Amino acid sequence: MPRSTADDAGRRYGRRPRRIGTWPAVAATVAVLGAANVALNRLTGLWGLVTAVVVSGLLLGVLSWAGGTLADAGLARDTLARGARWAAVLIGLVGVVYLAGALIPATRGLFEDRRYEAMDGGEVLLRVFVLVPVGTVLVEEVAFRGVLYGLVYRVRGALWATAVSSLLFGLWHVLPSLHLATAKPAVNSVVGDSGLGAVLAVLGAVLFTTAAGVLFCELRRRSGSLLAPMGLHWAVNAFGYAVGYLLR
Repeated sequence: MPRSTADDAGRRYGRRPRRIGTWPAVAATVAVLGAANVALNRLTGLWGLVTAVVVSGLLLGVLSWAGGTLADAGLARDTLARGARWAAVLIGLVGVVYLAGALIPATRGLFEDRRYEAMDGGEVLLRVFVLVPVGTVLVEEVAFRGVLYGLVYRVRGALWATAVSSLLFGLWHVLPSLHLATAKPAVNSVVGDSGLGAVLAVLGAVLFTTAAGVLFCELRRRSGSLLAPMGLHWAVNAFGYAVGYLLR
């Protein structure tokens, strides 16, 4: 005898499963991300990782509450292999670009970051293989190219989904960019040490990450899988740590 589903039970007793509308779901997602942004910029280590995983699950729950599926988040099973192939190619391309940038004297200084001075090899490996993929890539890709993109895409299409997701992705980087001007010599040499310079550094980071969000959304759209932008996102961040550490 086939197993009854929650929907079948609801129909049997004259009830229908309650769903939240798309735009209320977007609002709920933004509210969760606002709180998560503050928490993730304060928490470190295990608590930061746990928070990232919990937030990712909570956001997927909001998508499901709005009637969305894993396919809406770019995580349909039949797209994972294609997404993994895209990710592998993108990781390779980023590796080549970073290697060239590290070897060319004119671009080597772009990798300098004072935050690497106190790190040892173990901490760099922890960041590359744990903190970046879980604490950064997982939560950000699920949030922006998964849930937000999937929600808006259902009612407004790819252009609106890309615009909303990318703009919010840029704003997400305000808090982590507050000390960018002092941490990176290449940025400091352009904007200086003044308060205005710090504001310009944050604005530049927001604009840059908004543009990056557009690229990530396009990768999601073309590949049909969240794994493609996840691969590129991990490679950019992780190789940045590795190269910056090696060149310090």
